[in-house]
Amino acid sequence: MLLENSLDNLLAPSLRKSIEENLGKSTLNKIEQRLMERHGIGVVQAIKDFYKFDSVLREFFGAGADGLETKFLKNIIELKQQKKGTDNWIIIQDQDLAKIFLESFADEDKKAIIGTVLDTSLIIADILEHCKVPQTSGYRKINQLIDNGLLISNGYAVAADGKKIKKYETIFDNVKMDIEKNVIVVKIQLKKNSLSQSSILQIVHV
Repeated sequence: MLLENSLDNLLAPSLRKSIEENLGKSTLNKIEQRLMERHGIGVVQAIKDFYKFDSVLREFFGAGADGLETKFLKNIIELKQQKKGTDNWIIIQDQDLAKIFLESFADEDKKAIIGTVLDTSLIIADILEHCKVPQTSGYRKINQLIDNGLLISNGYAVAADGKKIKKYETIFDNVKMDIEKNVIVVKIQLKKNSLSQSSILQIVHV
């Protein structure tokens, strides 16, 4: 089963911020208005389905949209692809996004949660059991990781009563973090196919 736009989910909030910094609030509001008229969605939702955002941006800027989209994304990530995409490494340029990774790995519970679903997808109850994390704080921390895009829903388990329960896994196989001259440098090795499944990277080339 395909990941649900895992990389797009992670990048959407930072990309929205980068777009606003580059275009200004009033232009972004006009784009958002047009997105609502055409698709009934806001900017962040459209970024997660980037084809929709791209089509509206082209209404405003024509062919100039290409250069703008590259500029938006270069503020956030740098791709490090080798050997025909076998090493899906990206470098996080956006410091707010880098801090999310740093803080998540600095929290022992979150670190344990991430480690539990690095190689396998599990339902939340099983994650908590494996990690020995208290239920209340564990649920909260798992939801924070989901909201921040570090965990993604990937398939379902069927409970005894026949209900489907979402399973979660990380969007990456490996993370390296350094602090260089007060700048957090985060390198992420994404799971196989994450780059090719990203609607953002299908359109924008960095």
